[in-house]
Amino acid sequence: MWNEIHNKKDLDNFMKKVDNFHDSCIKEMKYLSGAYVKENLSMFPENNKRILKMIIQRQFEDIPVIEMEFSGLKFIKMFPIEENYTCEILEATFILKNGLFYWCDEGGLTEKDFDNYQRTLICAERVCWRTANEYMGEEEIYIAK
Repeated sequence: MWNEIHNKKDLDNFMKKVDNFHDSCIKEMKYLSGAYVKENLSMFPENNKRILKMIIQRQFEDIPVIEMEFSGLKFIKMFPIEENYTCEILEATFILKNGLFYWCDEGGLTEKDFDNYQRTLICAERVCWRTANEYMGEEEIYIAK
């Protein structure tokens, strides 16, 4: 069951439920723009979906896997950490400001920090989440048919 985050109260309750993403990691992401090319090579070139799905795995028994859906995506910035460094999330920042949700994989940040942030930062109009414990482990979830 998907749960939508509507306001700051929902956001605060969610962050409490997931312990601010302590001891977690981003496992996978999938972006759907809405644009496509038909078999006859005509194009539908509109970004009318702008949906980012993300799987986060955690070292907690109560909610080990969370799938988040960011819709109305405004931007995503990704600077993956090099392979010889840890990418675990010790704490995440999740802010609702002027009707937009901002999520980043480091705690204690403010909107002023976002311009120069060098890890993962997501901004979207809407956010939904669900527990997805069936996605635990290393097997890829968002794979091609």
